[in-house]
Amino acid sequence: MFNPSRFDNIRRRPLSASPMPSLNRRDIALALAGLAAACGPRGPSGADAPPRGSLGWAVAGPWRLEPERDSARHPLQTLLFWGITGDMTVLEILPGRGWYTSILAPFLTANDGQLIAASFDPNSGSAAQSEVLADWSARFMDDPDRYGSPTLSVVSPAGQPLAPPASVDLAILSNNVHTLMAGGYAERLFGLVFAALKPGGVFGIEQHRASSTGLQDPLAGTGYVQEAYVKALAAEAGFEFVAASDVNANPRDTRDHPFGVWTLPPVLRTSPLGEPDNPEFDSAPYVAIGESDRMTLRFRKPGSTASGGN
Repeated sequence: MFNPSRFDNIRRRPLSASPMPSLNRRDIALALAGLAAACGPRGPSGADAPPRGSLGWAVAGPWRLEPERDSARHPLQTLLFWGITGDMTVLEILPGRGWYTSILAPFLTANDGQLIAASFDPNSGSAAQSEVLADWSARFMDDPDRYGSPTLSVVSPAGQPLAPPASVDLAILSNNVHTLMAGGYAERLFGLVFAALKPGGVFGIEQHRASSTGLQDPLAGTGYVQEAYVKALAAEAGFEFVAASDVNANPRDTRDHPFGVWTLPPVLRTSPLGEPDNPEFDSAPYVAIGESDRMTLRFRKPGSTASGGN
């Protein structure tokens, strides 16, 4: 059984210390990704376009946030691996500025599904967290024809429910296990997800993957987490492991970067968190690596299979 007690004497880093990207370097990285995508095959258009309301339609939508990252994040394949259908109630945990929301909200709205977004507490978060939440709300809460009417809930150390008990078909946590570990409440959050899911409901996790050797830093200071550690967190909360996919794997990622995972695109950090950018730092080798190596996992709450729908 997972036991974090041996780390009790280590000072936990507050959630507000989670890094925020530098927009200038981010724009450069996304421009490079966009150039690479433009050189590849063109997507379907006209009669060949995905039918309205399909998952392919939502992924191909012109409203998407940073679609240039699809070659690294594979949203269509990832969501299909997690088993999404349009009539589900989906809980998105820490959606950030809404990279996945820009797919989930239109897809669910077009199919009478429901999206619950569990984000930062607007009353107690840091200034950076409040900025992220405001940006998400401005983008997704004022266009009901496209994005529907997402329900908002709060992720906080207080442990308030993320959704009504046994109401969710699919919960998604994308690249934020390390954020929860840094805040000291990963175990509690996994338990809250378990409570929110229907029996048979699915918990889909994508996370920067650490090497399987050595001990896991309980604060996940590099942003990388061992796959076995995530599985242990899920098992402790009561989940059954179903399957893993390498759809988001990147064998070029050595994981030994000077500023953790944030040395890589899309952040391309050039100095430690809180220090000025270093213009002499060479990010080219990290651009060549691309985005991080990621685990993609599917867990299940025991019980009869959730049927979807509301």
